[in-house]
Amino acid sequence: MAVTTQQYESLAQAAQRTGLSPRTLRRRIAAGLLPAFVSGRRTIRLKVEDVDRMMKPVIQGLMVG
Repeated sequence: MAVTTQQYESLAQAAQRTGLSPRTLRRRIAAGLLPAFVSGRRTIRLKVEDVDRMMKPVIQGLMVG
């Protein structure tokens, strides 16, 4: 049985990787559009795949999804 480890990143790491601001990510979390996980009182972590799933492709000038 293979063990799969979850990949988490901080708000700052997700923001840098996607080009979005940490504030935008916080808004998406507050709106329920992006799941977030806490460890302690102030540490917020995001699953890399959740952040990637939030990004939608644009095809011929139209948003998909």
